Amino acid sequence: MPGAIFDDYLVRWGLVRDGEPIITRSSVLLPVHRNGVPAILKIAGEIEERRGGALLGWWGGAAAVRVLAQEGDALLMERAVGGASLIEMARSGRDDEASRVLCAAAAGLHAPRPGPLPPSLVPLDRWFRELEPAAARQGGVLRRAAAAARELLAEPREVVVLHGDLHHGNVLDGGRRGWLAIDPKGLLGERGFDHANIFCNPDRGVATAEGRLARQADVVSAAAGLDRSRLLRWVLAYAGLSAAWSLWDGDDATLALTVAETAAVELARAGAWDDRAD
Repeated sequence: MPGAIFDDYLVRWGLVRDGEPIITRSSVLLPVHRNGVPAILKIAGEIEERRGGALLGWWGGAAAVRVLAQEGDALLMERAVGGASLIEMARSGRDDEASRVLCAAAAGLHAPRPGPLPPSLVPLDRWFRELEPAAARQGGVLRRAAAAARELLAEPREVVVLHGDLHHGNVLDGGRRGWLAIDPKGLLGERGFDHANIFCNPDRGVATAEGRLARQADVVSAAAGLDRSRLLRWVLAYAGLSAAWSLWDGDDATLALTVAETAAVELARAGAWDDRAD
């Protein structure tokens, strides 16, 4: 069944299979070639994936993979085949370098484009809607995360089109094309938000290493030109939201909760958190 879903598009777009289907929670993907060029054929299974495909088209291949064809739930896109990996970079002692690459990718994605914005973008206040109920149920650091989110969303700065899930696994080596983003969520809001997921990635070992969050707050705020304390608030808010989603799905929320706690401690250490906001 997963293979058959591609058959019509393989014929219509002149594609040749180049591997086995990849099945995720929200889509099915197939590595292909078109005219000898590596590509990925993706069939979206959720609205979020279709929104992401529309945003990739709007970006037009600048700092993101190119869209080669699109019809309904089907998306044919450039395949990044370079050998470098931000995940391995961060794991092998080059964490600062990986973070700077992600900041450069964010800058490219956030740059203004001509014409109207994609109509399906989700505003950040809607994206965060599940955090307040989770904070009311769970308390603890989720209450601080919700307070940080309320503060940030009430007075947004530098509103741009956001990737929404920018991390080490979603920015790939495109060879001569440079580092290219994949799998956007398609959000609209303050650009600082797109840097928060760096702190929850690439894995638990790296993300929760002693001193890592504080150091990356220095690295990312400098590379992206962001206020450090406001960035830490975004990290706290984002990690709280990620934990809320994990708890709702019955998944392990330990990583997100640890990052949220560490961000709250770092804010307090820097004198940038008012406990009365809880």
